[in-house]
Amino acid sequence: MPDVTRTQVAVVGGGPAGLLLSHLLQRSGIDSVVVDIRTRREIEEAHRAGILEHDSVRTLVDSGASERVMHEGAQHDGIELAFGGGRHRIDFAGLVGASTRLYPQTEVFVDLADVRERDGGDVRFGVTDVSVHDVETDTPAVRFTDAQGVAQEVRAGVLVGADGSRSACRRAVPEAHRTQYFREYPYAWFGILCEAPPSAEELIYNHSERGFALISQRTESLQRMYFQCDPDTDPEDWSDDRIWEELQTRLQSNGCTLREGPITSRSVLPFRSFVQEPMRHGAMVLAGDAAHTVPPTGAKGLNLAIADVTVLADVLARAVPAGDLGLLDEYTERALARVWKAQYFSYWMTTLLHRPPEASPFDVRRQQGELAALVSSEAGSTFLAEAYCGWPGGR
Repeated sequence: MPDVTRTQVAVVGGGPAGLLLSHLLQRSGIDSVVVDIRTRREIEEAHRAGILEHDSVRTLVDSGASERVMHEGAQHDGIELAFGGGRHRIDFAGLVGASTRLYPQTEVFVDLADVRERDGGDVRFGVTDVSVHDVETDTPAVRFTDAQGVAQEVRAGVLVGADGSRSACRRAVPEAHRTQYFREYPYAWFGILCEAPPSAEELIYNHSERGFALISQRTESLQRMYFQCDPDTDPEDWSDDRIWEELQTRLQSNGCTLREGPITSRSVLPFRSFVQEPMRHGAMVLAGDAAHTVPPTGAKGLNLAIADVTVLADVLARAVPAGDLGLLDEYTERALARVWKAQYFSYWMTTLLHRPPEASPFDVRRQQGELAALVSSEAGSTFLAEAYCGWPGGR
């Protein structure tokens, strides 16, 4: 028989979404247990980019989850759109009085893991054989084998699936009780980390006849860059010289020259859009990538996860003490309203900037025309700035 732990909220997934939810719940006096099949070190070593919206930064800071984001996160007051032979800046601060912060998702996780350890949170990394049970009852359960090989069961009043895009919790919802929306894109990103100084102060979103490229940063000596490729591309087929030639060619068409250096990692990132509705089934709710994924062009993935758990923590702070699971419907309604706005924005940014595989000269020039209309219109630029920085008030 497994060892049984009883708590108010059980969370499957110990990434930023699960840990932030656990942290926010503790501030409201609600106990939780978090489990994850990965070790803490494995999560820390999974390098992922991170552009944080204004409200995401405020949530981390105001909740006491992170001070480093203000000291080590680079504030960006705009982005550049490069197309048609030139560069055009979208001034976030001037248009909407907001900004974003470049702060990798890995660092968000480290901050949250440290805070949960400091506060005595029950977080169990490195577990195996995770399964969820009884989600249609008032005592759902998570069963697993802990890192010491001991069978465990956690019983709770509410179960939260924050276990990523391959979510076991999502699959636990019967087909008759879910609707899934899915789109796969005909292109991917070839991403690199390189040892080099920054090539620009802010992100460059580059449109070219050869395809899209994104120039981002990590630190003063380590940079993140991407270029559009076929989803079947094998990154090992590309030498460093070939990668730099491709990036330089795409950027130089718009007057940009990159600062080069040794490439330390390379990978191919396929694009998908996905939403499962509703985000609640019985006593279980889904959050973050377990419920939805977006292409990375609009920088919405981590921000949607933070927005989800911020809303969920507010709802659980009322539902758990009252024993009223009906309030969980409020969470799924509020969260999905933002999710679909983010899906639209991410789709729009992606199709605006990426060259379709069978694009005609007309298609490419039409994209340039749309970009020109966008940057020459204060209303158009304001829409992009507001959506990129995050809709005001958590809407």
